[in-house]
Amino acid sequence: MRRLMTFPCADETLVATLDEADGKTGLLIVSGGNEIRIGAHRGMALLAQRLAARGHPVFRFDRRGIGDSTGENGGFLSSAPDIAAAAKAFRAETGIERLAAFGNCDAATALALFGDAAGIDRLILANPWVIEPSDDLPPAAAIRARYAEKLRDPREWLRLARGGVSLRKLVRGLSKLSRNRSQRPQPLAQRFREALRARQPGVMILLAEHDNTAIAFRAAVADPVAAVMTCDTASHSFANVSDAAWLERQIIAGLGTD
Repeated sequence: MRRLMTFPCADETLVATLDEADGKTGLLIVSGGNEIRIGAHRGMALLAQRLAARGHPVFRFDRRGIGDSTGENGGFLSSAPDIAAAAKAFRAETGIERLAAFGNCDAATALALFGDAAGIDRLILANPWVIEPSDDLPPAAAIRARYAEKLRDPREWLRLARGGVSLRKLVRGLSKLSRNRSQRPQPLAQRFREALRARQPGVMILLAEHDNTAIAFRAAVADPVAAVMTCDTASHSFANVSDAAWLERQIIAGLGTD
């Protein structure tokens, strides 16, 4: 059964959806960006329904200032109280014995940074966001990977010769690559790596192989100190049917057995 509920967080009221089940291992889903708890393409709602049918209760919520929840949206780096309050409400409502959490993009990063303090036992982190943006271009590692792919394709050389490639974008991309080579390691990537080192084991990282965020993660966090599984897709949210099935299998494996 699926039902709505509310719970307090820092003098605000957060709204959540609980998919009930009898299992003792529950999954807390944390939304990335400014996404509401239903997820892109209803992906998180559908995932919750399927996992609950397998016996795992699933709890999704809107953090402060997002969706149906009150308060101001302070971004993922301010979400430690939200995650802790959600974990507490989930445990109190269901009596689960073990708590796993799943997040994509900056939600994965928030879980890596704040999950331990929230009492979360297992982390399933998809395409963690570890690059602090400096412009509207993709991360340098993603630009490099995209250029390498295009250089191997004869059709791209024809496009360039025929004027089908934006020289302005090409120059901006090359300029960013040049700047990036002399930059220091990203502070957010360092925080992410240190957080995982402090809480091993119980962490699984899932990457969409051709996604810009995942490519940037691999470049910035060479040794994530965790199991890494890769899906052959460019879909950041694992939106394709086969990608969604792959994601579900990895999460089930991460949940373990009751």
